[in-house]
Amino acid sequence: MRTPHYAPLISLVALCTLGPQAQAYELYNEDDGATVLNADLWAGFGWFGSEKNYLANPQEEPGRMRWQEGFAKYGLNGTTDKIGPGSIYGGFSLISTGSWGDGDAGAITAGNERRTAVEDAYLGWKSGDLIPALGTDGVDFSFGRQLVTVDGFLITDDGFAPGKAFSPIPGVADGRFNRGGAFYLGPRLAFGNTAVLKLGGTEGLHGSLMWLKSDNPGQSETEVAAATIDYTTPIGSIGSTYVHGLDVNERYTFADRSERKGMDIYSIRGQGNAGIENADFAFEVAREEKRSGSQRAMFFDAGYTFADVKWQPAVSYRYSRYSEGWDFLFQGGFRKRYQGEVAANYAGSVTSNMQINDVLFSVQPTDKLTLNAMYFHYHQLSDRDAQDFSAREVDLYLDWMVTDNITLSPLVGFYKPKKWLEDGGLQSGSASTNTYLQFIVWVTF
Repeated sequence: MRTPHYAPLISLVALCTLGPQAQAYELYNEDDGATVLNADLWAGFGWFGSEKNYLANPQEEPGRMRWQEGFAKYGLNGTTDKIGPGSIYGGFSLISTGSWGDGDAGAITAGNERRTAVEDAYLGWKSGDLIPALGTDGVDFSFGRQLVTVDGFLITDDGFAPGKAFSPIPGVADGRFNRGGAFYLGPRLAFGNTAVLKLGGTEGLHGSLMWLKSDNPGQSETEVAAATIDYTTPIGSIGSTYVHGLDVNERYTFADRSERKGMDIYSIRGQGNAGIENADFAFEVAREEKRSGSQRAMFFDAGYTFADVKWQPAVSYRYSRYSEGWDFLFQGGFRKRYQGEVAANYAGSVTSNMQINDVLFSVQPTDKLTLNAMYFHYHQLSDRDAQDFSAREVDLYLDWMVTDNITLSPLVGFYKPKKWLEDGGLQSGSASTNTYLQFIVWVTF
């Protein structure tokens, strides 16, 4: 029986473009920014190919697959400080997504998904200088459909985007989990309903309280409450996150998702340069308490950028580990760093019963061009599972900002599993190296 894999679904490339996504076309500006209204567009289209597949279907060997994904997100956002104390902000957007071709190599999409739906619909209020003890904008309250991200790896977004082919129960793909395609690009990031209170700004002692309700069937429409507390200085921050599972929709539960109701997660985390210029460190250690027992997960990474050397080479190492029954919740890339292209998206679970070592090396020939190479070693911790997803992967890719609004991101990956479909793995054909290709165009305005 195939073990479902529900990967962090935003690629490193996509995460890197979230910065440019913040660009907007200014429609209205009154009194030097007192009232501003912006129009936003974020779009992407990708071409994908894999010489092997991970469908767990012997009839599909050797499994070469070709598919395409696309999306466009379009809407408005604005802010004003002319209605009472502080400022009011908000946004509304729609998103259209689709998949074409064979469907992806991991049996998540079928290649015939299309959907247009509301993505963002939120309002918020910031306190300005109303409460001096908490600093400028020391109170920030927002609610509605919006993207919510918590430092660390527990809550990154609600980006899992299964299609019509997704089936937690082997042989039963009835479309109930379909979110409209674009599985890899993963642009549907907003939680269905939220209420978020942030206190204390971003420096010194600060924290937050939040309620998040997913409307994502692939996440069993999980509802959680969460709290964070952090202390931030110029050399880094240390903090803690607590998450409590409130409810799930039983119609969409599978595997151990029913245990999310009543589940508690505690973590300690930190990030910063520890006073070393051009260095970067981060870690998180988490404990999960649910009906079946305690689970643990953690990661640590350390990196350094040689800022005075030509092309500013950067290198970093990351270690991550998940216990056998770890539930990844709304977990995504670690601080905008992905867990592998083939492994995390198509080839099996990398967020439970797994130890991962990876190294990233990058150079920047120009301000608009970055070349990257990543190596991953996945080691399954326990052999009690029916399948073994141990593997190695190398990904080579670049991000080329052709203009201020257009970025091109080609990638080639090489994935070598320890086992294949006939001897306890998932890859079709054999355990030989799979070559994976993708080319993505990102557009932001």
